[in-house]
Amino acid sequence: MLAYPILLEDDDGAVLATSPDFPELTTFGETREDAIARATDALEEAIAARIHDRKDIPPPSTGSPFAVLPTLTSVKVQLYQGMRSQGVGKAELARRLGWHMPQVDRVLDVTHRSRLDQLDAALGAIGQRLHVAATAISGPITAVAGDTADGR
Repeated sequence: MLAYPILLEDDDGAVLATSPDFPELTTFGETREDAIARATDALEEAIAARIHDRKDIPPPSTGSPFAVLPTLTSVKVQLYQGMRSQGVGKAELARRLGWHMPQVDRVLDVTHRSRLDQLDAALGAIGQRLHVAATAISGPITAVAGDTADGR
């Protein structure tokens, strides 16, 4: 998963959240936890806007606290970054996969619940492979924005 640092500061009783990687991201929360949760949602919106506008999505810089993107969003970002680095547009991806353009649009849409096999196929079409691993954590982790109890 991708985790982008979030800068938090007090702003007249509210907590202002911004991102050094996404200058367009600004949101507020009542608490630090609320501000980070809202920053995660705002981060997904900023990424969706950059994909729509065909702009770069930077790799995460270092720092904490951070907003952790949902797994599907992280994979879509990696697909988009791979396409850009190789000069592969949506039409070329559709041709390589034998898909129609709406299918390619959905696989790049961070709000669409794409299947992992679709993302794996799209990554394969640009010479990349999806690698999934589970690692032990030292304690409980808070829910990631967009995750539900059933894992979707």
